Amino acid sequence: MSRIDRDPAARSRLIGALAMLVILWPLFQAAEVKPGVLFDPGNLKVIGNFLAGFLPPETGNEFLGYLAKATLETLAIATAGMALAFLIAVPMGYLASGAGREKATLNPVTRSLLTILRGIPELVWALIFVRVFGLGPAAGVLALGLTYGGMLAKVYAEILESVDAAPARALRHNGADRPLAILYGLIPQASKELASYTVYRWECAIRASVVMGFVGAGGLGQLMDQAMKMLNGGEAATILLAFMVLVFAADGFSGWLRRALDTPPANRASPFGWRSGGLGLALVVSIVASFSYLEIGLKSLLTLGPAFDSVVVEAARSIGEFVAGFFPPDLSAEWLAKVGKGIWETLAISVVGTLLAAVAGLLLALPKWRAPFSFLLNTLRSVPELVWATITALAVGLGPFAGALALALHTAGVLGRLYAEALDNAPPAPGQALRLAGAPGGFAFLYGTLPGAAPQLIAYTLYRWEMNIRMAAILGFVGAGGLGQLLYFELSLFHHAQASTVIIAMLLLSIAVDQASAWLRRAMR
Repeated sequence: MSRIDRDPAARSRLIGALAMLVILWPLFQAAEVKPGVLFDPGNLKVIGNFLAGFLPPETGNEFLGYLAKATLETLAIATAGMALAFLIAVPMGYLASGAGREKATLNPVTRSLLTILRGIPELVWALIFVRVFGLGPAAGVLALGLTYGGMLAKVYAEILESVDAAPARALRHNGADRPLAILYGLIPQASKELASYTVYRWECAIRASVVMGFVGAGGLGQLMDQAMKMLNGGEAATILLAFMVLVFAADGFSGWLRRALDTPPANRASPFGWRSGGLGLALVVSIVASFSYLEIGLKSLLTLGPAFDSVVVEAARSIGEFVAGFFPPDLSAEWLAKVGKGIWETLAISVVGTLLAAVAGLLLALPKWRAPFSFLLNTLRSVPELVWATITALAVGLGPFAGALALALHTAGVLGRLYAEALDNAPPAPGQALRLAGAPGGFAFLYGTLPGAAPQLIAYTLYRWEMNIRMAAILGFVGAGGLGQLLYFELSLFHHAQASTVIIAMLLLSIAVDQASAWLRRAMR
C-alpha cells in the first residue's frame, strides 16, 4: 500500500483506542461485568420463574381500585412537586442569573445552593423526608420540589441569559427596575423555551414520583415495591403496565402541549405567551386539585387554633434534631475507605451502563431497524431503573453489574429515541454521494451519515451520563452496589453521621461528572 492510500488518522485512532481501553478496563472490572452469568442455568431458571409469575396480570376489582388510586396519587405527586419546584425556581433563578443586570455579576451563594439541590438525587431527599414526616406522598412532593427546583432554576437562569439582552437594557436605561426589565424585556423572547422545559420536567417528574415510591413516598412505586416484596408477579405486571400507559400518555400530552405553545396565539399574548387564560386556569385547577387529593395543605393545621404554634415549634424541633444528627459527618479513615470504594463502584456503574446503552441505542436507532423496534425503545425507557435493577439482580445476582445492566436497559430506550432524531437531522448529502459512487449502504451510513450526526450523538451521551451518575448513586437501594447501598444501610441503622458522608460523596461525584462532561463536550466541538 502506498503512503497516499494509508489512512492519515490511523495512528491517532489507534492511540485513542488504546487509551480508552486503559481507562475503561478498570471501570469494567469495578462494575464486575461478567456476561457469562446471564447464561448460567441457575440464574436463567430463577429469572424464568420470576417472569413467569407475571402472568396472568392481576385484574381483580379490589386491586384495580388500589391501582387507580395509586395512579392518581402519582400524577398528583408529580404536579404538586412541580408546583413547589416552580415556586423555588423563580426566585432562585432570578438571584442566580446575570440577566437584566447592567454588570454580568452572578450570585455564587445561590449558584452553590442550586448545585446542592439538584446534585442530591430526589430519591435521597425522599428517603430523608420519609424519616422526618413518615410514609406518604408529602415526602415525595418535598423531594421533587427541592431537586427539580434546583434544576429548573439553573435552566431558567441559563435560558434568560441566552436571549437578546437589548430590550431589557433599554428598559433599565429608561428607569425600569430589574424585575420589570426581565418580565417585559426577556421573558417574551424566552417564554416558549421556558414553558417547553417546564413541561418536559413535569413528564420526568411522573417517572421520578414512581421511583420515590420505593422508599415509601406513595404512588405507583410504593404499590410496586409492596408487590415485589410479596413476590406477587401478577400485581407487579399490572402495575408495570399501568405505569407504561401513564408514561406514554404523559409523553403524548407533553408533546401536544409543547406544540400548542409553539402555535402563534390567536389572541393578544401576555408577557408569558399564553394563548388565553384557559391554559393558566387549567394549570391552577390541576395544582389545587393535586394538593387537595394528597391532603397536603394548611387547612388541617389552621383548625388546631391555639395549638398551632406549639405544633409548629414541636415540628421544627424534631426536624432540627434530625438534621443535627448528620453533623459532623464521619471522616474516619476506615469509613472514608468504604465511601471511596462506593464512589468508584458508582462511577463504574454509570460509565459501563451508559456505554452499553449507547451501543444498544445506536443499533436500535438505525433506519432499517427503527420501525420494528420503536415499541421496544418506548418500553425500555418507560420501566424505571429501580424496577430494571430488581429484575437484573435476579438475573446476575446482587452487585454493581446488576446496576450497570439496569442503567443500560433504561438508557438504551432514551438514547435510542434521541439518536434516531439526530440521525434524521444529519446532513444527507455525504451518504447520498457515497451511495451514488457505489458504496454499500452500511459504508455510506458509517462514513457519510454517522460523522455528520456524531457531535449530537456524543452530546446526548454525555448529557445522559450526567443523569446516570445520579441514578447509579441510588440503585444500591435494591442491592445494586455503589453509594446507594451504603446510604440505605446507614439510614436504616440510623447512622446519620455515616450517611452524611455518603450524601456529601454523592454530591461531589455528581458535580465532578457534570464538570467532566462539560469539558468533554467543549473539547469535542
